[in-house]
Amino acid sequence: MDMQGTRQLAVTQQQAWDALNDPEMLKKCLPGCDKFESTGDGQYAVTMAVKVGPVSAKFNGKVTLSDVQPPASYKLAFEGQGGVAGFGKGASEVSLAPNDAGCELGYTVQAQVGGKVAQLGQRLIDGAAKSMADDFFKRFDLELQALHALAPAAEAADAAGGDEEEPAKRGWRERLGLGGKKD
Repeated sequence: MDMQGTRQLAVTQQQAWDALNDPEMLKKCLPGCDKFESTGDGQYAVTMAVKVGPVSAKFNGKVTLSDVQPPASYKLAFEGQGGVAGFGKGASEVSLAPNDAGCELGYTVQAQVGGKVAQLGQRLIDGAAKSMADDFFKRFDLELQALHALAPAAEAADAAGGDEEEPAKRGWRERLGLGGKKD
């Protein structure tokens, strides 16, 4: 299976890069993802529930980043085992290019599946992969919009010597690099 595309993001290249390298953000955005945790420099353990047609399985796997060029691009290799449902493995390239509207995210994916999943037929597999990618990008865009919308509010609260913030906003402030509440 091969897939490629581009997505316009209404954030800066650096903001998109930070989000694409945040395991918690990726866990929120990947459909069915239960775990996305760093296991070392550029390596992550991943657990995802995946459904392709009549086959459902929990896949345990890993993602490894390589050729990392902050904040412009990286390559990643992934592999996962889903027990009797089969396996998936492949590689992807992700790039970010700044433009007047924010930045453009480009991606290519080459993947192979085996086991019961592979017996479902290429059209069904391709359709499920496209649906997962579309779902990821919708969630990613919504998370970026929420993150971007909280930044001005957090800065305004700081400037006003604001009251104690909600814990959720404090978390976003830390992710944006705005630090804790001013003393």
